[in-house]
Amino acid sequence: MLAKQLSYILTELCRSSDVTTDTPSDMEQRFESLRGYGRLPRGRENRGQALTNEQIVAAVLGLVATLPGWAGHVATIIAQLKPVGGRTDNFGGAATLTHALVYVLTDKTMRNSIVSVRLSVAESGTNSHGFATIIYEQANVRRQLSFVRDEALSLRQPGAEASFDAEQRNAPVSRELVFNQRFFARLAQEIDKARAHPMPPIDDGSEYDKEDAENERRLRLGVTPSSRFLNIGVDNQVTWPREEMLIEFDNYKFVLMPKTKEHVQSIHVDLHANRLSVDTAMTVINRFLSLLTWCDDQYAVVQDGWSGNPVPVPVSRRNLAFATTHQWVFNRDIPTSHEVQRALALYREARNAEQNFMISYAVLNYYKIIEIHHELGSNSRKWVTDNLPPILGDLNNQEDISRFIEACGAEKPETYIYKACRVAVAHASRAQPSDPDESTELRRLHNAAQIMRRLARRFISHDLGVSDSPFVTCG
Repeated sequence: MLAKQLSYILTELCRSSDVTTDTPSDMEQRFESLRGYGRLPRGRENRGQALTNEQIVAAVLGLVATLPGWAGHVATIIAQLKPVGGRTDNFGGAATLTHALVYVLTDKTMRNSIVSVRLSVAESGTNSHGFATIIYEQANVRRQLSFVRDEALSLRQPGAEASFDAEQRNAPVSRELVFNQRFFARLAQEIDKARAHPMPPIDDGSEYDKEDAENERRLRLGVTPSSRFLNIGVDNQVTWPREEMLIEFDNYKFVLMPKTKEHVQSIHVDLHANRLSVDTAMTVINRFLSLLTWCDDQYAVVQDGWSGNPVPVPVSRRNLAFATTHQWVFNRDIPTSHEVQRALALYREARNAEQNFMISYAVLNYYKIIEIHHELGSNSRKWVTDNLPPILGDLNNQEDISRFIEACGAEKPETYIYKACRVAVAHASRAQPSDPDESTELRRLHNAAQIMRRLARRFISHDLGVSDSPFVTCG
């Protein structure tokens, strides 16, 4: 049986399964997803390859996915479900759900005993998706065999089936796909017929057009079977290609992707091909963007991202959460004190910079708030010395404290904040250099900014007497 034949058969068998069911194009999308996950033969050259029993079962499991594009993912999850109690003597000693269903398709006696097969990818346990139950009759006795995820070790022990309740699931609502005996009888009949009278490939193979296009794209972008991409968003106004393309920079190769309605401009580095760690790759990206900024005299802000994809993946536009309220009340006046006005302005700019990945500017502005009353370095350091202990000792807010203490090393925290942070970002000092292209330096400054923001808030609140309540008059 060929994949195209199976696609037609499953579409027909599922025709009465719901009010609306898969169209041939929906089923084609399921098979495309299954090929993408390696559950069916891949490539136009393999369209005439006969399917194994395991591949046919994978296509059946792919029907469980509500959305056709998730068929491969769902089939992969369900395929390796293990029997509750561990014993599957009646199913030829099947080790997994896949083996049990293969046995149903190949053994007529077992097939005739089937009452139903119930499959679901709902959450059976906490963060554990997928379960199945085969109900069958032997000697006029109705029995059932359930399958659960591999990590449910206690349920896979001998005798666990005696007390197992298949209806107890973690998900309060779960969708199931139920196959009865007639489904398996009809499918087995079609399999036997196809194998007895092999046919050449059906149609023109247009179902592989999308796969061929994707293979050409991967070749064009330098993707290999061992690729592992770092995907980073870049908010910029520098000259950028209008279509995705592979470019060379120094000894490295990047993929650049343009901005779209849903995605920001992005840069993608194959860590394996370029022999880079994530930290080193981020530094190389920063060096590249620094040169572009210089050449174009336009901005380029590196945003966040992730790594691990086998192909470059577009980076979605940032859609940050924000606070709303049904009844918005704000009763504040412009502060009369020029010092307060300046402190709040600096805080806003520092907070904006921190949020938008301009961390050096954030660090500098947070410290400049303290310098409103303490211009001399010795005075500002003393203020930090006096006010840092409550921040470091705040048990309700210990985020990043341990990393900050580790970064200080042998230096006193107040000295580290002044020299390695404030002076380092404000001056091109050989003694205290700060290179904002270096990934490790940026991470260090982000960590310091967390502490310096709390110091700035303490100064505005305690020294300038500014309340952070939206309902009182500012100092």
